Amino acid sequence: MLDKKQARLRRARKSRAKIAELKAARLCVNRTNSHIYAQIISSCGSRVLAAASTLEADVKKNLPNGGNRAAASVVGKLIAERAKAAGVETVAFDRSGFQYHGRVQALAEAARESGLKF
Repeated sequence: MLDKKQARLRRARKSRAKIAELKAARLCVNRTNSHIYAQIISSCGSRVLAAASTLEADVKKNLPNGGNRAAASVVGKLIAERAKAAGVETVAFDRSGFQYHGRVQALAEAARESGLKF
């Protein structure tokens, strides 16, 4: 029997294999109890093109809590702005085995509203 982390990583491997076939940059999301992180990784997987998280000073000062949906929305808007600045318009959404619900969903919707296509 797999524990929760191993099961999540197994799901992440399966979805990343599908994303690798698309040959597109990917928006990779990771969450902990306290924070949420987002990275735009190149299609070859060797470079991080843009990143945002609730640990950054300018984000942290405006949010009392980094582990809620409001914080995820802020990070989603920020990653979309940075992706546009890096010249990335279309990405594949990599939820890292997390359920598309709550904070992961809030980040994705905020990124879409800010103009990122996936």
